[in-house]
Amino acid sequence: MASGARERRGVQAAGAGWGVGVVPLLYYWRWDNYQRDLRYGVGYHLNQSSRRLHSIPAGDSLWAFTRRPSDGAYLLVAELVVKARTINHPKFRYGAYRVWGDLAQSRYFQADDQAPIDHVIRTLSLQVRARHIGQAFQGKAAVRTITAEDQAKLLAVASMLALEPRARLIPEDRFEALAVAGDVDEVRRLLASDGPGLAQERRDYLYGPAVSRARSWTKTLRELYQDRCQLCGWSAMGDYRSEVCEAHHLHWLSRGGADELDNLVLLCPNHHRVVHRVDAVFDFGDHSFVFSDMQRTSLSVVGHLAG
Repeated sequence: MASGARERRGVQAAGAGWGVGVVPLLYYWRWDNYQRDLRYGVGYHLNQSSRRLHSIPAGDSLWAFTRRPSDGAYLLVAELVVKARTINHPKFRYGAYRVWGDLAQSRYFQADDQAPIDHVIRTLSLQVRARHIGQAFQGKAAVRTITAEDQAKLLAVASMLALEPRARLIPEDRFEALAVAGDVDEVRRLLASDGPGLAQERRDYLYGPAVSRARSWTKTLRELYQDRCQLCGWSAMGDYRSEVCEAHHLHWLSRGGADELDNLVLLCPNHHRVVHRVDAVFDFGDHSFVFSDMQRTSLSVVGHLAG
């Protein structure tokens, strides 16, 4: 077996089973990546090249902190209560491992005016002795296991922090429907009414190119799969001579996802609706939708995602 294939199989195996017990994690999030998350659509997910990221079981907390460039202060910026663990696309640049936060329980904290938490981090069981805390969180050590006592300290800090008002999601199902319909005016109204903290450049993209590309990608996928759902295989074209399957962004545009073919699948309306309703995320390790920590459904037709 080639080394790349051997490594890939090892990555898939790592995501196959859930951990046991309480395993909270602390994650060092670079300031520029944290800010990009807010500008392009809060992800409620984090990536890493370290397998340790997948040691955390569903329902436990992944805490993220960052360093403010203006004064060098370390700040607590997010708590993701883990809903799912997945493997990223092989071409993804920022690590194979991803965890997704439960949207109802996870939270982002305001950082701009936050008081430093350097002293709290230095009291954790990690025993950080480096002059600059970030030096202890380099490379794969960017994610570290902490204790229940450590988590209690972070919870105490979090109880005094304001939530980040920009950490709001666009209703992705409505956005996708409006984009495919080419209704730019309604897309503008949707973004204005929902009030997510998107940068103007991201808004401009969602108003314009994303709308035209959404229609084009839907046409491409329908042609590739003869309007057959990649999850269940049903085809309205085969039964009723009508195209009804819909393009779905695996990494939602509302969470900073890319409008590219590798980030899209074709789903029947029923599966498209339930994927959005339960916030099912996608695992490239086994090409499955993760509906819960105990329920996965693999694509019946992997097609263009196979490579």
